[in-house]
Amino acid sequence: MRSLDIAGTGMQAQQTNVEVISNNMANMTTTGFKRRRAEFQDLIYQNLRRVGSNSSDAGTVVPAGAQVGLGVMTAAIYPINEQGNLQQTSNTLDLAIQGNGYFQITTPSGQTAYTRDGTFALSPNGTIVTADGYIVQPGLTIPTAATGITINTSGQVQVTIAGAVAPTTIGQLQLAVFPNEAGLDSQGGNLSIETVASGAPVSGIPGLTGFGSIEQGFIETSNVNVVSEITNLITAQRAYEMNSKVITSSDEMMSTLTNLR
Repeated sequence: MRSLDIAGTGMQAQQTNVEVISNNMANMTTTGFKRRRAEFQDLIYQNLRRVGSNSSDAGTVVPAGAQVGLGVMTAAIYPINEQGNLQQTSNTLDLAIQGNGYFQITTPSGQTAYTRDGTFALSPNGTIVTADGYIVQPGLTIPTAATGITINTSGQVQVTIAGAVAPTTIGQLQLAVFPNEAGLDSQGGNLSIETVASGAPVSGIPGLTGFGSIEQGFIETSNVNVVSEITNLITAQRAYEMNSKVITSSDEMMSTLTNLR
């Protein structure tokens, strides 16, 4: 009885759906997090009577045919890359991206990773780093004599030195954009890496066409909408229950057959 297997794929799909929703809700306070959405596709169909085939020697054609679907499968889990709200922290090294782009991070292996999480700090030698101590490209070091740090919307980093009249520019932060952001490979720790699907990154100065601007003293909050996630969770739960009911009904039908005398 096909319905047992079909309903089983439906339950597996809704289990995946609930897992995606639970991950969204777990990260509702994660800085720069982008919620995900599970996408599904129907499985291959079995033809009991092929549409368009000849139904007689006179050349008459079957107008609709008879196909039975074999269930559902997970096609993709897409990140929804819409802007999160900006929350003011007044922390000098908290940076938020307003618009497109990613900060570029050098991991301990030397690989470049990308993040929207701009909660930065200073390493023991004064280099701007992430919460895990990874260097924020291009690896700017704040002088020990600096009394203030200013990062403008274009990513220009300036420091105020005691006794100096004008601030000193020590470097320029750049953002990276991708042809297909959904193709990035999430690594955990708020980091993603480039893949063939994402395309090669293009680096540029914040504020230029196609690149977002940088807001100092702000962080980008998660774009998870709690009300929508709760609604989606209820829908997934009901769909899971209905598929389980199909299995129960199919089992009862099979029991009827086995009890025939």
